[in-house]
Parts: sequence; C-alpha cells; structure tokens
Amino acid sequence: MSFLGKSDRQILQILGKRLRQHRLHRDITQAQLAQRAGLSVSTIKGLEAGRGRLDSLIAVLRELQQLDALDAFLPDPGLSPLQLAERQGRPRRRASRGGAAQEPPTKKHKPESDW
Repeated sequence: MSFLGKSDRQILQILGKRLRQHRLHRDITQAQLAQRAGLSVSTIKGLEAGRGRLDSLIAVLRELQQLDALDAFLPDPGLSPLQLAERQGRPRRRASRGGAAQEPPTKKHKPESDW
C-alpha cells in the first residue's frame, strides 16, 4: 500500500486499524492490552483511532511483539561513504544552519563584455 496519496489523518487511521488487527490476531482485548502495556484503555482506543503519543505506541508494539516493525517503518539511514569521508569518520551531531530546506546561494555572473 502506498501512503503517498493519503492525508496525514488517513495514514494515522490506517496505522490505528493495523494496530487493532494485530491486537485481535493475538486475541487480546483492549483492556488486557492496556494492562499489559501499562496504559489506560482510552489510550489504546486512541491509538487504534489514529491518535496517541510515540511512547504509547512503542509500549503497545512491544506487547504485541511488533517492535521489529519499527526498523522497517523508519530504517537507520546510516552514513554514506562520502559523508564519512567528509566528517573524517565522526557521525553528524546536528543539522547545518538553515537546514536542508534552505536554497543554496546563487552564483553571481560577471558580464563578459561591457556592451
């Protein structure tokens, strides 16, 4: 399934539905999952409706034995060989000033003639 054409809300609803399917596949009630994950039933209901916090999501994924899905969800980008060479083997610790959204400076061209 491609998420590219979906709104943020639609994606959250799909993820919530998948959480619910995993819970039902394991034959666990919302109350049982909440107790095992150390959360409230309303938090479980919220996650299944596409609302919630990341720490709650992690607790539920842990209880449903789905933590491995996080690596597929957001894999470690690692460093490219070029980045390693530029940083002399040191990992990047912060973003550059202005971030990636900043456009590179444009070059000023001198006219070749005065006419």
